[in-house]
Amino acid sequence: MPIQEAEKIWHNGKLVPWKDATIHVMTHGFLYGTSMFEGVRVYDTPHKGPCIFRNLAHTERLLYSTKVYHIRMPYSLEDMMEAQREVVRENGLKSAYIRVNVAAGYGELGPYASPAESDVSIIAFPFGKYLGDEAMEQGIDVCVSSWRRSAPGTTPAGVKAAGNYLSSRLITMEAKSRGCTEGIGLAHDGTVSEGAGENLFIVKDGRILTPPAASSILGGITRDSVMIFAKELGLEVVEQAVPREMLYAADELFFSGTAAEVTPIRNIDGLEVSKPGNRPITSQIQQKFFGLFSGETEDKWGWLDPVKI
Repeated sequence: MPIQEAEKIWHNGKLVPWKDATIHVMTHGFLYGTSMFEGVRVYDTPHKGPCIFRNLAHTERLLYSTKVYHIRMPYSLEDMMEAQREVVRENGLKSAYIRVNVAAGYGELGPYASPAESDVSIIAFPFGKYLGDEAMEQGIDVCVSSWRRSAPGTTPAGVKAAGNYLSSRLITMEAKSRGCTEGIGLAHDGTVSEGAGENLFIVKDGRILTPPAASSILGGITRDSVMIFAKELGLEVVEQAVPREMLYAADELFFSGTAAEVTPIRNIDGLEVSKPGNRPITSQIQQKFFGLFSGETEDKWGWLDPVKI
């Protein structure tokens, strides 16, 4: 999806013009991939104005990611949350995608480079439907990729590190070459892991199944929201290893993610899953999710963080 530029970027504690938010080519995060990030959505709500969805959870995960990789974080949790509000507010955005980056900065050569200072940036810009304008209603075509996710004990899949998305690029490129919108990666043991940038849910006989953390998934914030919504609806949610053939027996399949939101899958490896209008559980989850931003779903969890323009 092409980037729609905004006016300013928050970079190392201050707002700078978009084109001036630069890093040195010897920055550690550029050389070795030591960059942690978050993708966060801002929704324009009729009852609270522009709101950052689950700002707290995303920022907590960001701090966790930097901790695992021993990347210095010079700002507090509240500093980072307020900086996200500020960059949305100062750019006059009502809805947006926020990209928060924390990278090991310029200072040393070599993978270790503990003394390197951090480079922190927050970018907010207009953003549409990641998987296509008709995806929410019509669903998307998906295929299982030949590429596998990193096995436990290699790199931590549960950390949102930029380097983890190298496999995502390969998965999506393979999917596109096969005429699909997105691909699904497999775990080290051949069971299903997740989409290139999305968590996966399988609906079968009224139950919702989803791969567990041990299947090399990122524990998505939207995934967590979906599971909470499902339980609110009285639906059983089970985290379990998912063999590939279970996908073909599903009554419904859908993706979740900050960019993907809640997107139905209509076709998997050329096999039809369901038709529009015949996805009752996916539709209920979508209604609860988007209802947060229309005011139809009560925000009893405090997930909407008003920007207060």
